[in-house]
Amino acid sequence: MGPLARTGMGVALACGVLVTAVSIGQSSDSSGKSHDKSTAEEISKGPYVALGDSYTSGPKIPPQTGTPAGCDRSGRNYPALVAKGLGLKTADFRDVSCSGATISDLTTSQSTGNGTNPAQLSALTADTRLVTLGIGGNDIDFSSMITKCVGTGTLFKLAERVTDITDKAPCEEKYTSGGTDKVAQKISTAGDRLTRALNEIQRRAPEARVYVVGYPSILPAKGTRCGRGLPIAPGDVTFLREKQQQLNTMLGKRARAAGATYVDTFTPSAGHDACSPAATRWIEPLKPSSPAAMVHPNERGERGMATAVLSTVKS
Repeated sequence: MGPLARTGMGVALACGVLVTAVSIGQSSDSSGKSHDKSTAEEISKGPYVALGDSYTSGPKIPPQTGTPAGCDRSGRNYPALVAKGLGLKTADFRDVSCSGATISDLTTSQSTGNGTNPAQLSALTADTRLVTLGIGGNDIDFSSMITKCVGTGTLFKLAERVTDITDKAPCEEKYTSGGTDKVAQKISTAGDRLTRALNEIQRRAPEARVYVVGYPSILPAKGTRCGRGLPIAPGDVTFLREKQQQLNTMLGKRARAAGATYVDTFTPSAGHDACSPAATRWIEPLKPSSPAAMVHPNERGERGMATAVLSTVKS
């Protein structure tokens, strides 16, 4: 996803993935396909290609590397840490993730405002052995949702002295007016796009193990903990958290259906959301206390996501 004020969250909300459990000897992935070679052995030889949005690229986390500069890639994002953890050579690792990327940017070039990123899938070859993909948040406009809900929550915060807003969800009402869940519709549409993209990944890199990486927990289970860091009405915190979970559920289902493996980063990030203490959070609030884009992973978050990917690959 892209930075909140510029390209959209990946988000805040990819944000922002992919194939089989690792074992020695013959193994079977979540799609039921058998593999005669050691997955760990194959992956350790590379090449590894990282695809995704800003939750993958790591905007504002130093050092910022790669081109174009507008993609906001960090040398300490989770793909870089995964490559290091697998002992891959520099020549066998390519990170083409880009802040603000949508699923369509996997197959078409993306203008960033500071350079153009080629279609991300152009980095794949028949020799590619590992692919991670973190994307989807920008396809449902999660950044815009956060922004609107913060604005609405601020107004309700001012009225808190005279009105009990504990159960109010003014932002949710806008997105579900007329009995239509607009966010659910966007998630479904994004799912269809993701399936096509995963099929294309398989076509271009038929020997690659593909891991679809979900989004870590951005908001807490209880909205009353956010306060000034993210002034969203408590009811809307619940609404946004549910929508993020629905997005992750879609990513998991589509990944498995395409023969890829889903990496859950939501569960290990519990208690490390943007409303948690600065010393433990993975996601920064509106005013980051660590180098990171607002409502995006900090370096601790990228490490946590890398741990989840490596654990899945080696499990």
